[in-house]
Amino acid sequence: MEPDSLQTEVILTHPRESLGKVQLDWTPQPGNYLDFEGKTYAVLERRHRYQLKGGRYRLHNIAIYVQSAKRPSEKSLVAGRWVIGDATCCYNAHSELIRCAVNPDGPCESCRFYEKLEVTS
Repeated sequence: MEPDSLQTEVILTHPRESLGKVQLDWTPQPGNYLDFEGKTYAVLERRHRYQLKGGRYRLHNIAIYVQSAKRPSEKSLVAGRWVIGDATCCYNAHSELIRCAVNPDGPCESCRFYEKLEVTS
């Protein structure tokens, strides 16, 4: 059984409940967004579950822990990965999960706290 053919259990973090299982053709990473049963969720954590068969551990299924979220309209590419918001601001968290401490809900455009990130060599 190939890892991409395994069922993935989708678990809501708060309140903790299983939303169901889904067959995915991609590997969900923390920071990715998943549309499931008409709602959008942010992936917070991924866990692999193994089963002992024939003296060997084999990947049995994958569980992803999610929270309800809306897809961010602003993203920046930093070192080969997408982060939320304007990465040129010194307050940007450079994270897939949170924009910044001073304006976490955004938007970055017209933010009164925006300060250009100073690059030193």
